[in-house]
Amino acid sequence: MAFLVAANLAIGARPGQAEPMVAEDSPLVTVARSDQMPWNAVVLDGRGRTFVSSPRWTGNRGPQVAIVGPRGDLVPYPSAQWNNWTPGSDPAQAFVSVNAIHRGTDGDLWIVDTGSPVFGARPVKNGAKVVRLDPRTDAVVRIYRFPASAIREHTYIDDIRINGTRAYLTDAGEGAILVLDLKTGTVQRRFDGRGFARARPGDLIVVEGRVVRGPDDTPLHVNADPLELSPDGKYLYFGPLSGPMYQIETRYLDDAETSDADLARHVRRWFDLPPVGGTAMDDEGNLYYTVLADNSLKRRSANGTISTIVRDARLRWVDAPFLDGLGNIYLPVPQLDGAAVFHHGKSTVRYPILLFRMKLPA
Repeated sequence: MAFLVAANLAIGARPGQAEPMVAEDSPLVTVARSDQMPWNAVVLDGRGRTFVSSPRWTGNRGPQVAIVGPRGDLVPYPSAQWNNWTPGSDPAQAFVSVNAIHRGTDGDLWIVDTGSPVFGARPVKNGAKVVRLDPRTDAVVRIYRFPASAIREHTYIDDIRINGTRAYLTDAGEGAILVLDLKTGTVQRRFDGRGFARARPGDLIVVEGRVVRGPDDTPLHVNADPLELSPDGKYLYFGPLSGPMYQIETRYLDDAETSDADLARHVRRWFDLPPVGGTAMDDEGNLYYTVLADNSLKRRSANGTISTIVRDARLRWVDAPFLDGLGNIYLPVPQLDGAAVFHHGKSTVRYPILLFRMKLPA
């Protein structure tokens, strides 16, 4: 069945700007674009608003978090003040460098601030935090700050999933799972430096046929990065960006008295995930993931069957996809491999940055 291609004046397009040449049967619809913000995360709220975010180190010239307007304008969220942090200023109520936005089952928004304005650098003091907002009122519900004991030299707080009174986050820099108690605000590091939280030395991240290299020109390795929660909250799935993914029952992870050594005995290998930009899991336990090597979106069904949903040259490093619960998946395309930090200071990102929507097959 053929899909319609977005018209030239899709949300975010500018009058007179043509869409790139695409196949007429492409399932991808362009819903937003930007010449400023290499957004790597997207969330829709119950009012139909589209929220996007972008880390500072990507070359972002827009806000850290924004609502995309009907003509592609970026409205800082929740306010301009939250998006006005500058080096040396107080990060207590300002975003330093946001890496993820997550919508909880109750509709609240969870914004993950890495606190690291420079790729690979230690978070600024008091910069790493999670900000919980109520999009119905746009009010900040609570700010969870990470104590010094939870931060390491190269900590990069990456993404978040919510499970009752606990939140799980990945430290992609050092390789660990952080368990945040949402009642007390305490944070516990788990699997610090263990093999299943760290990238394997020989694994390579390849995008458009090129090995992605870090600032030191060695192959880039990203530790604990993707994570998902089973629909019933019983299992947490996690692993390095280059795979594989592991699983552990959350009842063990939530037990603060269990040592890391004992906890490790309950970790099981789950899925040989290839290097991915991002993942999303639906209410039936199907895992959607964006494969970096071939610009594709794939699905691992709950029964383990793997299928390719779409492959398209424009899907260059799709980061965190978003499932809207209405049968659509949103795919932000920040082209992270093109950031200047990975190319000796010269960006290879091709603007405009696009956000696609796609109707998922049954």
